[in-house]
Amino acid sequence: MSAQHSSGFLNLVNQVRAQIKEIDIETMLEMKEQDQAFVLIDVREQNEWAAGHIPDATYLGKGIIERDIESQFPDKATKLVLYCGGGYRSALAADNLQKMGYTNVISMDGGYRRWLSLGHRVEVDV
Repeated sequence: MSAQHSSGFLNLVNQVRAQIKEIDIETMLEMKEQDQAFVLIDVREQNEWAAGHIPDATYLGKGIIERDIESQFPDKATKLVLYCGGGYRSALAADNLQKMGYTNVISMDGGYRRWLSLGHRVEVDV
């Protein structure tokens, strides 16, 4: 995704951020370390996922997550932590899942780009 986002897109993201919960990578890692149950979901495009993703993540891209979420995670209380490239698409996806009745959805701010910048391990599809 381009580093330059349109003002309309940024306005939309900022509107939904007031409606959703966000955490940073460090908080997600603390949750994992404390054995908190959650599903990490990558909402980026398929080609982004294939090039590299956070270990233990599940792929449900932004284009299909609303269509497929209920078949993969029918319990709407499941804790879902969503990430994308930087935290914008995951915020939009989190908002939509909340509108669908999911009650424990979190967007991971900073996303995959920050994960990489922190030097964390990634997995690549082969």
